[in-house]
Amino acid sequence: MQMRRLGRNGPEVSAIGLGCMGMSDFYGAEHNSAQAIATIQRALELGLTLLDTADMYGPFSNEELIGTAIRGNREQVFLASKFGILRDPADPSVRGVNGRPEYVRQAIEGSLQRLGVECLDLYYLHRMDPQVPIEDSVGAMAELVQAGKVRYLGLSEASAATLERAHRVHPISALQSEYSLWSREPESNGSLQACRRLGIAFVPYSPLGRGFLTGAISSVDDFAADDFRRTNPRFQGANFAKNLALVAQVKRLAAAKGVLPAQLALAWVLAQGEDIIPIPGTTQRKNLEQNIAALDVQLSPAELAEIDALFPLDVAAGTRYGAESMRMLNR
Repeated sequence: MQMRRLGRNGPEVSAIGLGCMGMSDFYGAEHNSAQAIATIQRALELGLTLLDTADMYGPFSNEELIGTAIRGNREQVFLASKFGILRDPADPSVRGVNGRPEYVRQAIEGSLQRLGVECLDLYYLHRMDPQVPIEDSVGAMAELVQAGKVRYLGLSEASAATLERAHRVHPISALQSEYSLWSREPESNGSLQACRRLGIAFVPYSPLGRGFLTGAISSVDDFAADDFRRTNPRFQGANFAKNLALVAQVKRLAAAKGVLPAQLALAWVLAQGEDIIPIPGTTQRKNLEQNIAALDVQLSPAELAEIDALFPLDVAAGTRYGAESMRMLNR
């Protein structure tokens, strides 16, 4: 397994991680826990070390699932979880954010219990709370490090300015944000540059465009009735048709290279820097193995230039999320 360093002074982790969200939530109601556990355990067999979850996935059930999967193999895992997004039990589609220090201390206890561990390797603030100075949130997170409950700290979807402020309170080891061929905003909003200036690893989630860049999705009917992508602007109406044309380009380039579309898309993300550690999600061992094989796909300067020309910033039709969730980004 190829390895990459989590930040300038952090530990080495597998160059590709496993995003576990879809094993419990968001992509349809039917979830096969046995299959998910087998996929996680296969990942560990192949040398993948970075597992990513959050307390809001489920909610809560994803952490419990991972806890079951890694039992007896804790030393093989670099375990990352997130807190701060609240979901209304009466309507899980409703979102809130809580970054108050007292909630930080409450949230970690729940995550540790569900995961069945004494310490998290990496703990992210999932979204910034506009009502709480980032210094207060990160200050409380730093106390968790001092207490031995967390080893490293991260932020998710934070702006460059917020990242700078947080890093002055306690070293931030990772910034997790969406980044892929059709979501290149970190290159233009300053967050990727801030990571490099401060020595922070960049962890792209949805590096396969929520599955779209795999080429396996051709119609909205491919989604389950409760799949959240049905409500995502990029998968609706004319946007969907326009974005399918982008996927056709991925398929064409992948075929010419003799690789799968997903592998080409992941290889492009990996080629953007040694400080980038993508976390594609999957529930199936076959897809996991194919994703890991993307580490062996080398793109030439000419191939990278062609891909960049076909997928410039803002090439995708539609925003990444609906209006309410978009307001929670890049704070």
